[in-house]
Amino acid sequence: MSKSERRSNWVLAALSAPCIPLSGLGLPLVVYLPEFYASELGLSLASVGAAFGAVRLLDMMFDPFIGGVMDRTRSRFGRFKLWFAISAPILMLASYMLFMAKPGVTSVYLWFWLLVVYAGVSISSLSQLAWGAVLSPDYDQRSRIYAWWQAGNVIGAILVLTLPALLPLFGIKAHSAGIVSMGWFIVSLLPLTVALAYFKVPEPLLVTPPKKGHIRDYLDLFKRPAVVRLLIADFLIGTGPAITGALFFFFFERVKGFEKGEASLLLLLYFVGGLVGAPIWNWLAQKISKHRALAVSCVAYAAMTVGILAIPQGNMIAGATLMFLIGIPYAAGAFLLRAIMADVSDQERLEGGEDRTALLYAILAGTVKIGSATAIFVTFPALQMLGFNPAPNGASEGLGALAFTYTAIPAAMALVGGWLIMRFPLTSQKHAEIRAALAERDGRVAAE
Repeated sequence: MSKSERRSNWVLAALSAPCIPLSGLGLPLVVYLPEFYASELGLSLASVGAAFGAVRLLDMMFDPFIGGVMDRTRSRFGRFKLWFAISAPILMLASYMLFMAKPGVTSVYLWFWLLVVYAGVSISSLSQLAWGAVLSPDYDQRSRIYAWWQAGNVIGAILVLTLPALLPLFGIKAHSAGIVSMGWFIVSLLPLTVALAYFKVPEPLLVTPPKKGHIRDYLDLFKRPAVVRLLIADFLIGTGPAITGALFFFFFERVKGFEKGEASLLLLLYFVGGLVGAPIWNWLAQKISKHRALAVSCVAYAAMTVGILAIPQGNMIAGATLMFLIGIPYAAGAFLLRAIMADVSDQERLEGGEDRTALLYAILAGTVKIGSATAIFVTFPALQMLGFNPAPNGASEGLGALAFTYTAIPAAMALVGGWLIMRFPLTSQKHAEIRAALAERDGRVAAE
């Protein structure tokens, strides 16, 4: 394996360092902020669900545009690291406005700053993922690169979850103070970690001139069977955790009788399990291939998600054990699907003759956003129609629907997604043939 195929741990650590504040932003956007705006800031459950869900869907139209722009960017700084740096000030401003909001804010305020923050998230996530894809062409090394990326995300989630738990030690017990602390965590760490990645992580430069972009470039990708299968699997595998994330505090407080602080600890253990799981799934992927390892993780995730129903009321030992165990398979989906997409980008470059790495990740980001929108835009209004009251002392009506939505639906989606990805056609042998063909073609072009 050449030096360009295997990057050092230090380089991968620098690449993944910004995941800490980015995950510190992403987790509250799904888990804390919807509940915060509904319960603490006085907006209705339906209006919060509409804002968080619809903005995610609107943001999907931005992804293919900015992904195409990134693929056509040529600068002495690179394509992707330049855009990654641009995203930092956007995210810092929007995070401040969302996390420091006071009672009395309107739905318009929430809509506007969600649009800004998700634009920044699109730029940062697409550029970072595409940057990781070009760091190494090797099939197994890509699993390693995105395992580091996933580890950074999990560490960020763990750190941001500890903030509300630590504040009571200093006599600060208000729930809003925990949200504010998350905001400062993001705003403080983003410039430091983005600068570290920018100056320490290389990006292979393209010397070929960019081609003019067309909407058909985006649409043509949906004609690729491997792309379509990967997108469907990503939607199914990713939407389940998005649903459980959006309903987490409602389920554990109202159905299982945990206090908010206890529920936060359970969520923390879930992400600790994810940190433990990332190297396990990376190892298994190198033994049996990425898509088979991912299928195994889907079965484990489905079984453990349904098993949550067996947690006795308020039993911390049982709850902590199961949440840690379910975090282990949760870790596999995010990074293995993105490592597989890096391989698909090679196939697309060979067959289509053009590098569309960022555009492919824009498509993949679209499935994530549809899943996140579904988790809030569909489940929140549906539960309200079924009589669920989000207030801490609300009636028990609708709790059965909440429990079913939290467990059965994500488990079923994981099983179907695992079945689809198990049959994925792009194996390590096929990818090696693609890389050999690309190397031969690139050599001929360089010699001309």
